[in-house]
Amino acid sequence: MTLTTTYSGPARLILADGARISGMASLSTNQRGGLNGWGGTFRPDEITTDLRNAVEGLQLELPYDRVGTVAVTGLRKLLATQVLMSLAGRGPAPF
Repeated sequence: MTLTTTYSGPARLILADGARISGMASLSTNQRGGLNGWGGTFRPDEITTDLRNAVEGLQLELPYDRVGTVAVTGLRKLLATQVLMSLAGRGPAPF
């Protein structure tokens, strides 16, 4: 049996240096056979050099001070001014 929980809405990506970047997240859990995996995508409102180089040591902050640790697994350009980041969660999901 697979249980899925989702979250879609505003979020902030917290970089290793503490910088916060606002955007929209679309996340889901994938619980199979005792594995608590979660991940999804994040579309930042702005793209910075630090954001492009961010891979590890990141946290995703959701409303109500819920925070989860994430790693960037992919970066895809949507438009000239937008990117979509693929995220893999570490530890418990914040939603």
